Amino acid sequence: MDKVDVPYKTLKDVDLQGKLVFIRVDFNVPTDDQGNITDDIRIRAALPTISYALDQGAKLVIASHRGRPKGKWIPELSMGLIKKRIERLLRREILFVDACVGEKVDEAKANLKERDVLLLENLRFYKEETDNDPAFAAELAKGIDVYVNDAFGTAHRKHASTYGIAQHLKVRVMGLLMEKEIAYFRKAMVNPSRPLAILLGGVKVSTKLGLIENLLKKADKVLIGGAMAFTFLKAMGFSTGASLVEEDMLGIAKEIMDEARSKKVAFYLPVDFVLTEEIDFSAPAVVVPYQEVPDGWKGVDIGPATIRLYEESLSNARTIVWNGPMGIFEMSRFKKGTVAMAKCLANSSALTIAGGGDTDVAIHKAGFTENFSYISTGGGAFLELMEKNTLPCLEVLEKKE
Repeated sequence: MDKVDVPYKTLKDVDLQGKLVFIRVDFNVPTDDQGNITDDIRIRAALPTISYALDQGAKLVIASHRGRPKGKWIPELSMGLIKKRIERLLRREILFVDACVGEKVDEAKANLKERDVLLLENLRFYKEETDNDPAFAAELAKGIDVYVNDAFGTAHRKHASTYGIAQHLKVRVMGLLMEKEIAYFRKAMVNPSRPLAILLGGVKVSTKLGLIENLLKKADKVLIGGAMAFTFLKAMGFSTGASLVEEDMLGIAKEIMDEARSKKVAFYLPVDFVLTEEIDFSAPAVVVPYQEVPDGWKGVDIGPATIRLYEESLSNARTIVWNGPMGIFEMSRFKKGTVAMAKCLANSSALTIAGGGDTDVAIHKAGFTENFSYISTGGGAFLELMEKNTLPCLEVLEKKE
């Protein structure tokens, strides 16, 4: 990707030598029943930021959340359990304190030497974190010279470590992962190579209403898949059988299609579906055109004709943004549409960006992760950025002159 200007300062814009640097990372990694990490991509994604700061002679305090403990201390969600993996990836020993604030933390901060790394306990063990408590944010900021936010996945949340802490520090910048996320967003949505195509899947129109409305101002093509397609089809007067439909969104769905026409945005809906009576491995499944969905049957994937239509529509796109699977991809019988779209984008010469919901999981399962231009590390943050063009935790960072 060509260099894209990001309007916020990064850690490369400030002096880190000998400074006590607080880096908010996203190490919310999944683990199995034995506590073994099953996917460390979020830790790997933060390594460039951490490594750069260490190379510059910084003293690092890194902090993250894991899971949703809601202010309770849950041993299996301790950051201490992933300390060894962090050390292995960083190729150095790190310090760990089973707290985020207090005397133990203050003492550990004071004793850090250049290129030392201190890992704090799970931020969400403290209710004050998600409450964005000012006193807790001030404690996190105690002694810190530079604040670095590299946790894109939580940048839509006004929490103490992502938002409140910035009120107490003069030097507030983004990390290299955050910079990359914003750069790709700007490349796709601010000044895209056209045609710009948006592939949207998932279940509900209601959860993506603001997103769709914003995209209609920018996109050349919008392609709809997943269960949300049935709300649009019912709004057009077609039978949808037992498929999931948001009855209270029918009027809005019609307005969206009318707006697409008025803005001359090509708006695609599936022309056929895979249907079943029961979402089960053994239940019979059929492929039918969109006009012939029978009573009692529900859609679980886009059909082969839709796959060909969407592949053709995307063939001349220069920028493609994908959010949301085309069907119930978790079941092997109903994953063909999602896998086909993943393959289509993976083989495209366009700038391909994916994220939000289960999109990254679907691409990973399909085996095409390495073939995308960029896959966002943020779910809700990715969607909110696409919808609102900014995020709360970006607004508290320093802007470039």
